[in-house]
Amino acid sequence: MGQLERLESVGKDAAIGEVRKFGMRDKVGYLFGDFGNDFFFILVSSFLMVYYTDIFHISAATVGILFLIARLWDAVADVTWGRFIDTRKPSRHGKFKPWIFRMSFPLVVSGVLMFVKIPGMSDGFYMAWAFVTYIVWGTLYSTVNIPYGSMASVITSDPVERTSLSTFRTMGAMLASLIINVAGPLILFVDNKAEPNRFLLGAIIFGILSITCYMACYKLSTERFSAPINQVQKTSLKKSVKGIVKNGPLLSILCASLIFMICTMLIGAINVYLFKDYFSNAWALSIIGFVQTAAVFLAMPIAKPCVAKFGKKETASMGMLLAGVVYGLLYFLPNLSAMQFIIISAIGMFGFGFFNIVVWAFVTDVIDYHEYLTGLREDGTVYSIYSFARKVGQAIAGGIGGFAIAMVGYDATREAQTQQALDGIHALATLAPSVIYIVVFLILAFLYPLNKKRTLQLAEDLAERRSGME
Repeated sequence: MGQLERLESVGKDAAIGEVRKFGMRDKVGYLFGDFGNDFFFILVSSFLMVYYTDIFHISAATVGILFLIARLWDAVADVTWGRFIDTRKPSRHGKFKPWIFRMSFPLVVSGVLMFVKIPGMSDGFYMAWAFVTYIVWGTLYSTVNIPYGSMASVITSDPVERTSLSTFRTMGAMLASLIINVAGPLILFVDNKAEPNRFLLGAIIFGILSITCYMACYKLSTERFSAPINQVQKTSLKKSVKGIVKNGPLLSILCASLIFMICTMLIGAINVYLFKDYFSNAWALSIIGFVQTAAVFLAMPIAKPCVAKFGKKETASMGMLLAGVVYGLLYFLPNLSAMQFIIISAIGMFGFGFFNIVVWAFVTDVIDYHEYLTGLREDGTVYSIYSFARKVGQAIAGGIGGFAIAMVGYDATREAQTQQALDGIHALATLAPSVIYIVVFLILAFLYPLNKKRTLQLAEDLAERRSGME
């Protein structure tokens, strides 16, 4: 324990008083953070497009433009907020926690407002309402998510416990996904149609659950240390960018995460149309939501021993290869029933679940590598750069999703879609993710340099350097 005790002393000048030891309370608290995040994030990514097309009657192409503009703006907001937080002096409650407490309330209110439809207004009003409320919500999401994601580095400096935080964060996201994807369709749709009042009811329910989770995260998590504020003030954005450009592992994982996020958002948006129109069974969305969550939970106990034996890079890349093969198979099986489709796709979900589980541990590794290159610990800045890539992925996915749905001929005013539109929806839900997952596999397998051996060596080198600085 001597080395870990030395690691915990980094930044002792900025330590937040005498605190209890790291334990299960912190893990559960950190779980609640992403639990709260994803109540609205998954609701928005899975159902907001159909709300705009079927209730506000905004064209799918226009929705795509909205998503593209908003996510690009959010990407800039992420980096700006990350740099802002990295230059703040910790309060007695910590460096990151106070921002979660302050900004979660306006975030949830803005989320509910997105699903408010004022009767009798013009199409132009609904379009303006969509643009304003969605962009405001995305901006406020950055003010909560960036401090939350950065907070793992100050809860504990033990790399093993940081990996456990990543697992608990994934559990929080999966629990929210389970609730949204299973209960969501039952609440939001009536007779296979999107219903305005039910969407508002769902937003209020999930908003209450979200704010409850944020408060649990705030109360249960404890920040134990941070980099000295005088070190942060001596850094510059130029120096940080130079370190990031040289950080090969960061650039590789940025590309992989960006592409993976494109696929996640695309599937979330397209699946609504796939089951609502192609399979004529919107309620099956609840089943696939449950199956996806179950597949990831099934992968969780397997992931840790696989990572211990083979490494994070090796485990995640093979999972992506499995997912790519399965979704490619689904493309060549267009006559499956909804249940047959769900059963086969569950194997692919099990595969990409490994990437979801270890991705936050990847981020910890690339933050360590940034420190190795520059000698500076800039958790907020590096995490915000990673979040930037995910937001760009969301922007591209939102744009592609809207344009793709329009290009295949989807028409919200039709009672039944044309066969050409249905075939296009099926291809978007199968062939597109298959290609994307294969690309992510290639990036992880051949471009990401931190295999198991190099990751262990990096941890040893940093521990020796920090020990020498005492």
